Amino acid sequence: METGELYRQLEDQARALAGGERDPIANAANFAALIWEMLPDINWAGFYFRQGGWLVLGPFQGKPACSRLQMGLGVCGVAAKQAKTLIVPDVHKFEGHVACDEASNSELVVPLLRHGYVVGVIDLDSPKFDRFGARDAKGVEALARLWLDRSDELR
Repeated sequence: METGELYRQLEDQARALAGGERDPIANAANFAALIWEMLPDINWAGFYFRQGGWLVLGPFQGKPACSRLQMGLGVCGVAAKQAKTLIVPDVHKFEGHVACDEASNSELVVPLLRHGYVVGVIDLDSPKFDRFGARDAKGVEALARLWLDRSDELR
């Protein structure tokens, strides 16, 4: 299936799952599971939520992960601090990479921005090098907007 079509289906299914649900954790759990089921060649999909200067593990699919990541460190921390999507073709070449799973070789991190403030990130890892591209980023950014739209603010 073509990447654009895959993400259209993923967004449609996420929209249906979120329905009238406003709980951010429930929606994050369903979104992580949906990403895990629908996207090929990934070994981790999940959310980290900001608490002060840290990103704290939220709902995910995959092996156990780092519970806390410092803002500004690693791919997730840098994406959150810069408030921009990061595509990393080879995480082993990323300065300060935090290796939660040694099998991960590439990563895509999309910040969750509410009123210009980063409330968290969506993080995808793959055992394949150069797994993620611009279409993946665009698709996951659409999911991030949908999650933000369908979820009340974290407390």
